[in-house]
Amino acid sequence: MPTISMFYGILIRMYSGQREHLPSHFHASYGEFTATFDIMNGELIDGGMPLPQRRLISAWGEIHRDELLADWALAQSREALFRIDPLK
Repeated sequence: MPTISMFYGILIRMYSGQREHLPSHFHASYGEFTATFDIMNGELIDGGMPLPQRRLISAWGEIHRDELLADWALAQSREALFRIDPLK
């Protein structure tokens, strides 16, 4: 699962090379925490994440929604994913 972005100790990843289940989503990890977030609304789908990091991840996801959707389409086609700018 390639890392597509990294900021404030948070790694953002998306599966590539295999079909993933809906809804479109990405995975985040921070220390021992891992979570899955919905691309369309930035909400936590699965896992756990401290509230401050969850807010950062949701804000980043909203800013980069179009890029995340483009990477999702690439992943579903089993193509290489693009890196996405970190939260600044």
